[in-house]
Amino acid sequence: MSDQIQKFTVTIDGKTVQVDPGTTILNAARMIGGNVVPPAMCYYSSLKGSGGKCRTCLVEVSKGSEKDPRPMPKLVASCSTTVMDGMEVKNKSSEKVLDARKGVVEFLLINHPLDCPVCDQAGECHLQDLAFEHGVGQSRYEFERRTFDKVDLGEYIKLHMTRCILCYRCVYTANQLTDNREHGVLKRGDAAEISTFIEKNLHNDFIGNVIDVCPVGALTDKTFRFRSRVWYTKPMDASCSCDKCSGNAVLWMIGDEIARVTARKDQYGEVKEFICNDCRFNKKEKSQWNIEGPRKISRHSVISANHYEREIPKHTVLLNKA
Repeated sequence: MSDQIQKFTVTIDGKTVQVDPGTTILNAARMIGGNVVPPAMCYYSSLKGSGGKCRTCLVEVSKGSEKDPRPMPKLVASCSTTVMDGMEVKNKSSEKVLDARKGVVEFLLINHPLDCPVCDQAGECHLQDLAFEHGVGQSRYEFERRTFDKVDLGEYIKLHMTRCILCYRCVYTANQLTDNREHGVLKRGDAAEISTFIEKNLHNDFIGNVIDVCPVGALTDKTFRFRSRVWYTKPMDASCSCDKCSGNAVLWMIGDEIARVTARKDQYGEVKEFICNDCRFNKKEKSQWNIEGPRKISRHSVISANHYEREIPKHTVLLNKA
């Protein structure tokens, strides 16, 4: 009989959980859930190599382990730091963490345009959520922001490099889901940008997934662009028969019309089953889908405010129908 793997005990903001050795602090926090979970803009559990870039997941380790209870001298990235047995971690209970997170958000917003009212990612943007919770009233940055021209990356994807925070998620997605990656991070320092090699277009059956993994509005769906605000749509779980992917998706409906199709995301905004371009861009008729029912959206999201899951009584007059 094989020996069972010894579990490590870790305490985060006063809540304790037992995890396998090698588990990161971030994933241990996700096992607990709730407010103890640090935000993460670059980490993506299904993408190898992701994490360690945005620094939004910084935490304070107040006790290293049972064997060595000394605190770690600096804040650490929870997405890339593994737990030790007896470790104690502070997330929201640490003033150092909250102050550092405020600084990280300010840094991410240095070059980010204030175009939330016209951005297609508004209402689903992780940076928008971070700015709401940790942002300051005005920026101390006095220099001109860097700007880039908008670029078409093929038939379906538009790149707004000005909004990009260089999280590398789209690069890892293309590397690990597609046969030929044709884009990456070019140049260095404040000139670094996401771009294609020699202005190639992105052509691959699964390249549309770079839109779903982007935490901001840098990569947008041209078939949905400027068509509607996301909180005016009805997200519905649906499935179809597909020989390329699982066929499990979310249909964002405007009335009885499919406005866009995305992959299903978990509570941390991560896709577990990536979908193909055919399902995402070409299947826009209800007859092509088996609609399972309303998508459950987190209460903190503006999307849930309209109670789209409720059927509107026939006698209700829609005053904004124009």
